[in-house]
Amino acid sequence: MHNDHKTRLSLLSDQLTDTVLIEADPDNWPGAGKAIDKHTKQERGDRYWFKKNAAATLTLLTKVHTLIGIHTRGGTPTAEGEDDDDFGLGQKVAAAQREAAAIIERLQKGKK
Repeated sequence: MHNDHKTRLSLLSDQLTDTVLIEADPDNWPGAGKAIDKHTKQERGDRYWFKKNAAATLTLLTKVHTLIGIHTRGGTPTAEGEDDDDFGLGQKVAAAQREAAAIIERLQKGKK
């Protein structure tokens, strides 16, 4: 991949990030501000479509980031699409989540 490809992918990443932020904002979805039981059939369908579209754009953004990462590593994709650093970070996040859940549980038991 040429350096101009990385530059173009970076620009595309910026554009897609802006788009995801707009599409994923619930205030921009049909029926925003209305109670869910007050939505019309049309609003429910459109709202569902907006959510799917935002998810698809986010998936595309993720794939662009993967391409940028492959270029940064010199064209060598990692096994199963994950870096060792990402795996280690994921393990740390999971451990922190377990610890936070345990703390919350202890606090809730103490209030009873």
